[in-house]
Amino acid sequence: MPIKRLCSFAILALATVGLGSVTAPSATQAQVAARDGIAFDAYMELLKARARAEGVSEATLNRMTAGLTPNARVIRLDQGQPGRPTRRGYPAMAPYIATHVNSARIAGGRSVYRGNSAELRRAERDYGVPAEIIVAIFGHETSYGRIRGNFDLSRSLATLAWEGRRRDLFAGEWVALMKVADRGFSRQELVGSFAGAFGNPQFLPSVYLRLATDGDGDGRANIFSNRADTFASIANYFKDAGWRTGQPWGVRAAVPRGFNVDAYRTELVSPVCSRVHERHSQWKTVAEWRALGVQPQRALPDDTLTSLFQPDGPGEPAWLLTGNYRVILEYNCSNYYAMSVGLLADEIVN
Repeated sequence: MPIKRLCSFAILALATVGLGSVTAPSATQAQVAARDGIAFDAYMELLKARARAEGVSEATLNRMTAGLTPNARVIRLDQGQPGRPTRRGYPAMAPYIATHVNSARIAGGRSVYRGNSAELRRAERDYGVPAEIIVAIFGHETSYGRIRGNFDLSRSLATLAWEGRRRDLFAGEWVALMKVADRGFSRQELVGSFAGAFGNPQFLPSVYLRLATDGDGDGRANIFSNRADTFASIANYFKDAGWRTGQPWGVRAAVPRGFNVDAYRTELVSPVCSRVHERHSQWKTVAEWRALGVQPQRALPDDTLTSLFQPDGPGEPAWLLTGNYRVILEYNCSNYYAMSVGLLADEIVN
């Protein structure tokens, strides 16, 4: 989960979409239970009262809660999410990259890049985020809009809030979803992953309210079917996360034989994703890395701060990562994800 934006928790859910839609069979309250024993209907009255107090209309609450029951499958999926690792060691990066930056995804990205050039250039101009990065996120999140999930978001978020394992998070997201619905989106439109992410960028409702953007000037931020809005919203997310215009996410680096990467390992620990920085080096300027024998394979200014990353160990590919790589990690705090986004973006424009 990103440190500030909560978006990537639901991104992880996309692998399990396909059931739990608006028309799925209902689960009875006997099949699932809240941790504190409160009945689902009683808890929903509390949630609706909070939403009313925050300005949500009664009409929206009625249509978004009609026939609402807890979804047992959502709880099972949530409880099946991986916990914090207890051992060192990582799967190799190269096989993951080969699977996620494959010919089909590259071809799809190039097609989107060519076919939406006006919308992408507008987003790039307005937010300073490269078009290929925007397209790479679009590709990784929803396979260029083809796989967005079909869980009834009102039901899923209400279920997760009621169950209680992370009540504060999901109660807040349910109320935020009601505010999204209050902007004119139907319950049939508001479907997505079991954990609440939706639309082409897979935003959580709270992220939508803060960062979703009207990219074509029609007065509505439609991240479901409007690509101009999708691109502008992704770009706005990256701008808000601190993307530095004109700086790459990273470049390949040549590391001298016998170089001891561990001697420069960082001590930085993310408060949310505790292991994401374990294999990263300390920050050094490009000039400092050159003095140590590490050579970037593309031009970077000597004063650019970078972190050395050689995920599969000595003799395997290495990169110098800039601060913009950390921005990709804000979207999904996984090195596998961030590297595949950066490498896909590079392939899209090559």
